[in-house]
Amino acid sequence: MHQARLTVALTFDHDALSDSVRRGDAPVKFSHGEFGPRVGVPRILELLGREEIPATWFVPGHTLATFPESIQAILAGGHELAVHGWYHEDFSLLLADEQRAILDRAVAAIRDVSGAAPRGHRAPYWALGPDTLGLVEAAGFAYDSSLMSDDYRLFRVRHGDRHSTEDGTTFGTEGRLVQVPIYWGLDDWPIFEPAPGRDGLAAPSRVLEIWEGELRYGWEHAAGGLLTITMHPECIGRGHRMAMLERFIAACRALPGVVFERLDTYVDRWMAAGGSSG
Repeated sequence: MHQARLTVALTFDHDALSDSVRRGDAPVKFSHGEFGPRVGVPRILELLGREEIPATWFVPGHTLATFPESIQAILAGGHELAVHGWYHEDFSLLLADEQRAILDRAVAAIRDVSGAAPRGHRAPYWALGPDTLGLVEAAGFAYDSSLMSDDYRLFRVRHGDRHSTEDGTTFGTEGRLVQVPIYWGLDDWPIFEPAPGRDGLAAPSRVLEIWEGELRYGWEHAAGGLLTITMHPECIGRGHRMAMLERFIAACRALPGVVFERLDTYVDRWMAAGGSSG
């Protein structure tokens, strides 16, 4: 497909205040979200600029509307804008018409600020209803990044899977939509942020061990593949975590043939090479 032995995609979910607005959070939660555009994004953009790394930013519509200077700085850095809901909604709880309206509104908002329709979509919480990916495909997106059924390889999204304790499983058919796989261990949030049922606030060394392990395994065993890292400015933007991200980038640079790319760039190359699942 291209000459890179392994491609690394640094992706950022720029949630900011969106989730807190929808939930009606307490002030401390709002302040945590505000850390993203106020502190985290400038630090991240400085690092990406210094390292000459293009990245993909999944941005809720509320963030686009509320922090235009942050969005313009992302665009000025040559990064990709992709859709991530409006108020960071849980699509698994919404009717198809509600999901469609959010997608249409978010697409229009990104087109207004960037001059082009977004290519990519990531479901907030990676939460999908049975209709969601069909709606994403119908809306014209090239790719989604919300599923975990592969690690370093892209694949086409199936529609119409059926699972039943009486009849077992019947797989549907592949559509046009490309899937960029993700995983909890390659996301900063589940390990760094406290929540019911988990401690959070892990030492950066724990995250670095996981990410470097995936990096080296992919480099050794998945030539031509893609390693996708998911981060949030209000999380990764803390100083000790930014230092860890710098160490991870250095580990990538130390391996021959590792490159960084935006997701849309990698997906386009995969499709141009006749991309198919398997």
